[in-house]
Amino acid sequence: MAQFLPMIQTDQADKRGTIMQYWLIKSEPEAFSWQQQVRNDIEPWTGVRNYQARNNLAAMRCGDLAFFYHSVSDKEIVGVVRVVRESYPDPSAEGGKWVCVDVQACGAFENPVSLATIKADPALADMALLRQSRLSVAPVTEGEWHHLCHMGGWNKPKG
Repeated sequence: MAQFLPMIQTDQADKRGTIMQYWLIKSEPEAFSWQQQVRNDIEPWTGVRNYQARNNLAAMRCGDLAFFYHSVSDKEIVGVVRVVRESYPDPSAEGGKWVCVDVQACGAFENPVSLATIKADPALADMALLRQSRLSVAPVTEGEWHHLCHMGGWNKPKG
């Protein structure tokens, strides 16, 4: 995957020694919703049982940003989280081959962006969300990130 320049505060990338990456993480709102993420603030992203999604979790670095996507029923991007702890063994899994990361709520989209809207936008035609629709943790390019943040009315994380 290509590396991209950070969207915010370029000194963050310098402090970390790496370039910020962007992601999309999916959750069924009936199982764990954006409202629960906001209430809990920092939450371990557990339960991922797909090898490619696991590898994406393992590639996440502190400071990376991710879209919080409600899957199954709502099918929309509803907010943004920041990775605050890099991959470690998922406590909900046996055997140690699965990992999780901790994420912190950064802010809600003013205008959630639906899957239908994403599919209809030619600028997002190559998005991993569309190409690998069953993948629960997917990379997002810098261009996709900026475009979707603009669509959702989100431009600044807390902290």
